Amino acid sequence: MGLPNKEVLHRYLDVATEAALAGGGILEGYWGKLDTVEEKGRAGDLVTIADRQSEVAVLDVIQRHFPEHQILAEESGLIGQEHQGFCWAIDPLDGTTNYTHQYPFSAVSVGLLIDGFPAVGVVYDPFHRELFRGAIGLGATRNRQPMAVSQTRELEKSLLVTGFAYDRRETEDNNYAEFCYLTHLTQGVRRGGAAAIDLAYVACGRLDGFWERGLSPWDLAAGVVLVQEAGGEVTAYDRGPFDIASGRVLATNGHIQDALSQALLQVKPLGFSFLP
Repeated sequence: MGLPNKEVLHRYLDVATEAALAGGGILEGYWGKLDTVEEKGRAGDLVTIADRQSEVAVLDVIQRHFPEHQILAEESGLIGQEHQGFCWAIDPLDGTTNYTHQYPFSAVSVGLLIDGFPAVGVVYDPFHRELFRGAIGLGATRNRQPMAVSQTRELEKSLLVTGFAYDRRETEDNNYAEFCYLTHLTQGVRRGGAAAIDLAYVACGRLDGFWERGLSPWDLAAGVVLVQEAGGEVTAYDRGPFDIASGRVLATNGHIQDALSQALLQVKPLGFSFLP
């Protein structure tokens, strides 16, 4: 169907912002007040009332403005039928494990896919009062001010971030080897525990690159837009086209994309021989 005009994209961006702020208010309200924490079937995959109530708040905003649009939400799954290529991808609490431990590195992520491609994205971190917004052709901002990726041009001088999927205990493709190898090659690799914020930090220049596997569309949809609109590059590990359904992403300032891609492709899985 092609992209809407800028006026329409601005409207989508404003609604995404309203939704993310609503969800963030819920997260603030439950901060430090959780009575129970549940697992969703896999070790470490947690859910709380904060996740669920934040999602209710986000869904309410999206459905009020665009009742015909399809939604893919982490807790509710797929809602509605496909309509003209529009699908909202929502993570009401990215970084649930952090949140349950009162480690303040969590966010609400609201992205809009158009024909399967990320087009609008908002990531709101209520604990640091940081609002990251972007849409195709409109640029990207942090707290309403323009932001841009870093200018680091050498992998050896870069600061990277990554994460580990919930299935890391069950597969050799667990990112352990990549983490060790790139920690050795660079000035450091951080593990934030919230992919949406990791991508936002690449977009605003705090980090030079991010890679991860095992992610869901709601983890990626908003942050990918931020990186691209801030001047960065988002691809598959091998620098092929980014595919949100693959669960893999390589996002950098663009200058180190090739070097980081080559490093990732050189790494062999570490395996489990060192584990008890």
